[in-house]
Amino acid sequence: MHTENKTANKWPGYVGLLVGVILIAYLFSKVDLISSARLIGSIGFSSLLIPLPFLLLHLIETAAWQKLFPLGSRPTSFFKLFKIQVVSETISMTLPAGVAVGEPLRPLLCRRFLGIPLPDGFASVAVRKLLLGMTQGIYTLLGTAAGFAMLQEVSVKVIGFGGLGIIMALAGVSVTLVFLLLLILVTNGKAVQNLYNILMKVPFSRVREWLASKQDGFAETDRKLQNVKSGGVVHLLPVLALYIAAWMMLAFESYLILSLLGLKVTFMQVFAFDTALVLLRAIFFFIPSGLGIQDLGYLAFFQAIGLPDYLAYGGAFVLLRRLKEVVWYSIGYAIMFMEGIHLQDAQQAGDEGA
Repeated sequence: MHTENKTANKWPGYVGLLVGVILIAYLFSKVDLISSARLIGSIGFSSLLIPLPFLLLHLIETAAWQKLFPLGSRPTSFFKLFKIQVVSETISMTLPAGVAVGEPLRPLLCRRFLGIPLPDGFASVAVRKLLLGMTQGIYTLLGTAAGFAMLQEVSVKVIGFGGLGIIMALAGVSVTLVFLLLLILVTNGKAVQNLYNILMKVPFSRVREWLASKQDGFAETDRKLQNVKSGGVVHLLPVLALYIAAWMMLAFESYLILSLLGLKVTFMQVFAFDTALVLLRAIFFFIPSGLGIQDLGYLAFFQAIGLPDYLAYGGAFVLLRRLKEVVWYSIGYAIMFMEGIHLQDAQQAGDEGA
């Protein structure tokens, strides 16, 4: 029965991977790959700059995450926490339904490499995820404000009807408010205990016995979550700013690639459509790395804003972005195996976090 449940939990991820592969194959059947390869070759050594925004993103996210641990267990080694960040993100972005594995892996790796108790690790990861969601909403609002007129102008070409700027603004407000509400609820000192009380109602004595043995851990996690809020909203403002800066690295990366390809496009334009496509990627979270769906979105925007030879330039842009991900995910798996972290550990983390 347990094996059947694990298989059932995984099938959306495998479906997402299949959909992503089909979409990316369709995209490459449409773009001018020969011209795209020629454009990539013309960049030369400047292409070495492309992985840098992703490095900055990881460094900024690590700095923000470090501030979310309770004071008594705050990591002293930024470098070790950075490695945990890279490994966990790699698993989340590359495995089918990887987020369900990569996120629970974070507190386990914090315990293994930094000696941080699990309740402290789980508390930091929970708040981190909620702050990331809230700042994505803010990032969406900033991008919408930066290119509202453009989004409205290209709306029909991109989505088939008008009002894309308004939709993005409403989505940004909604995402921000929903995650803010969840953050308040989770850090009120009772969220995990309430979850424990619900779980204790399951009609299986063995499950209840196991939960009873873990009651102190549930209560401790609640205390740690409440500690995160103990410094007040002001305490979280620098963390919010860091996460917004991390989101901005995605738009900067897209702008950098387009500039290296020789396209004349403003940062505000890129900022606007990049926020829309990051949100699209979040909606289709079950597709690893937004494979295919986000790439087709870029092509749609390139065509809509009138970029020249968008099939060639779009193909080059998509290839460079995906090659950058291959580089970084290869680094992530290299760190993973050098540190003795195995996929079985990741799977165990997913099972424990499920």
